Amino acid sequence: MEIFQLLSPDGVIANLKANSKKQALQELSARAAKITGQHERVIFDTLLERERLGTTGVGNGIAIPHGRLAGLDKLYGLFARIERPIDFDSIDEMPVDLVFLLLAPESAGADHLKALARVSRLLRDKAVCEKLRGAESADAIYALLTDSPASHAA
Repeated sequence: MEIFQLLSPDGVIANLKANSKKQALQELSARAAKITGQHERVIFDTLLERERLGTTGVGNGIAIPHGRLAGLDKLYGLFARIERPIDFDSIDEMPVDLVFLLLAPESAGADHLKALARVSRLLRDKAVCEKLRGAESADAIYALLTDSPASHAA
């Protein structure tokens, strides 16, 4: 599972304006609805339900919200760099500015977990995160996410 298989250029938001976790998830749900063809509210409710189980704020300014949806034909990823870091109830209590949203079909099984692991490995790379935070545009962010050696690591 490679990042380029999950993420399309229109799934990258370079400067997401959000003042809260809820607002960030709403904005991401709206963009995800356009990309996946699923209803925005269904996506948002799925993400909120997952957050109730435990935060997807994994630390170091990173969150990986995710969920399974009926009706999806494949895994979808979206990436957003939040303009000003927000509280995401992260495990390290630090604000979040990098968010990788992952949506999977209900039947995805192990593919969903493999995709989560791939995204997690990529965003654990401090050098990649520094470059993402300094990138000038959505195109530059997309290139970093899909061309980085860490995005192809086994």
